[in-house]
Amino acid sequence: MTMHETTKPLLTPSPPPDVSLRRALDVTVAGLAMCVLSPVFLIVALAIRIESGGPILYSQLRLGQNGRPFSIFKFRKFKASCDLHGYPLTLDGDDRLTRVGRILVATKLDELPQLWNVLRGNMSLVGPRPESLAFNDCFRNGFEAILKHKPGLFGPCQVVFRHESRLYPADGSAAEFYREVLFPAKAKVDLAYFSRRTLASDLGWILRAAGVIALDSWAAFAGGDRSNESRK
Repeated sequence: MTMHETTKPLLTPSPPPDVSLRRALDVTVAGLAMCVLSPVFLIVALAIRIESGGPILYSQLRLGQNGRPFSIFKFRKFKASCDLHGYPLTLDGDDRLTRVGRILVATKLDELPQLWNVLRGNMSLVGPRPESLAFNDCFRNGFEAILKHKPGLFGPCQVVFRHESRLYPADGSAAEFYREVLFPAKAKVDLAYFSRRTLASDLGWILRAAGVIALDSWAAFAGGDRSNESRK
């Protein structure tokens, strides 16, 4: 065996430049955001504690990159007595929501703790939303390709389907509707985008998402927006 053959297994390929740049962007932006938004973290934590007691955060297993489960973190939006492993969807007018929880859902502030997931490397700023393990069976017939990508806070589906909870039929099973209609629709959008993404296009989706969140938040406070958003 030659020296080259001996050392070859020890050499590991470097990640593509765009992957390294994306990770650097993730760490930089998430770290700065957690510092700048620390007063918001504190206000939300106090509001949850004062209203309903119980834990401020909750974690739930989600499907990550390559199908590896990881714990996602959110501010608690449901009543402390609710089963965290219960129904996997948040419905329009969901009676499990606390008053603070309704505001968190309308403004997406319940998602802020996921900046910690980004720092840990479980998530990226831009990527497909991580699915609940309850919908693991949806990743078939080509849709399993979505799992090649690291899940994210922002992305096309987070903007296009931001009022997902309003789409569920009132007289049917929301879970079945999600499996048969919404998941395939979102999966097609994600597959079309993430197969050709660039760092610049990712930045564009971050800005779009920030814009629609700001508009929805203004509507929620100024006009009593009734949008109890979709993600668990």
